[in-house]
Amino acid sequence: MNLLSMHIKRHVLGAIFVMLFACNQAWADKPFNVRTIASGLEHPWGMAFLPDGRILVTERPGRLRLIENNRLNSNPITGLPSIAAVGQGGLLDIILHPNYRENGWLYFSYSAAGPGGIGTDVARAKLEGMALKEVQVLFRMQPKSNGGRHFGSRLVIDNDHYLYITVGERGDRSRAQRLDDHGGSVIRLHDDGRVPSENPFVNHPNARPEIFSYGHRNPQGLALHPKSGDLWAHEHGPQGGDEINIITAGRNYGWPVITYGVNYVIGTKIGEGTAKKGMEQPRYYWDPSIAPSGMAFYTGDKFPQWRNNLFIGSLKFELLVRLELNGTRVVNEERLLKEELGRIRDVHAGSDGYLYLLTDERNGKLVQLTPN
Repeated sequence: MNLLSMHIKRHVLGAIFVMLFACNQAWADKPFNVRTIASGLEHPWGMAFLPDGRILVTERPGRLRLIENNRLNSNPITGLPSIAAVGQGGLLDIILHPNYRENGWLYFSYSAAGPGGIGTDVARAKLEGMALKEVQVLFRMQPKSNGGRHFGSRLVIDNDHYLYITVGERGDRSRAQRLDDHGGSVIRLHDDGRVPSENPFVNHPNARPEIFSYGHRNPQGLALHPKSGDLWAHEHGPQGGDEINIITAGRNYGWPVITYGVNYVIGTKIGEGTAKKGMEQPRYYWDPSIAPSGMAFYTGDKFPQWRNNLFIGSLKFELLVRLELNGTRVVNEERLLKEELGRIRDVHAGSDGYLYLLTDERNGKLVQLTPN
């Protein structure tokens, strides 16, 4: 080997060493480790943790998977209703009833066909072995429509056992301002699917009685505040204007009349501006958009410095957002794991004190964050 070749080789090896050191140093600077629990998931969307430690994960193409002892069962769970996996639709969120140990109910959202097209439906069932039994459809979005966008689909059951469902406006902006249309709303039901008599529009002529709030674009994050019990939601804006809101009965959250976003590509104004009397202002918004998905308050003991912080996944920037709160105000934002895992679809704060993330990829993963 001549001197020039030796010189080049030495510089190449040195560059590789520097890159490896920098990579290792970047991970060392984090207050956490990232551990892959399972891979081989096709566009996973939601997750639920069973009391015995097993984990249920939805795959958007229409499969429900089981992870046990950190291994993905090769066979999907059977018994799902018919799912219309079109565009952003498919099998989406999944949660357990707060009294799951006693009643065995799990709830899931999905896009389903019906008169006029497809829309967001919600069902509950009981898991027996590797099959769903006693499947009951609790909510069917009306009207159904064509297209594969904006299904919403996040689920929460609160301390009073009300079931909340986010529903996107299916790419048709005007639907979000119509009370005779489920599109662009947050739905509230009893946990068995009955409409609460105290819902804000029960006695409103021609309104859908299930509607709890409206004026939403495509809400894909939903979580209960650990102290106040308030329902927090986030939604996708267009080009800019992703929002965090606290959801209150009967309120209008503005889309598409007011927004901090603009039209795609051409960047022109949408609606009437950023504020209007009678329409809610967001508690926080992003411009440019981060494409938020999944949301969880952290209440565990493994990361005491993060207690009561709000965590949100970002699809667009492939990162995890950590928000520090003072009451209902966001006072600081930190961005973690940028472009290290892929598109983060869901965030879950486990009862074991760890944080769990799903990556929305063809070979998606369930990962766990543990302290360094």
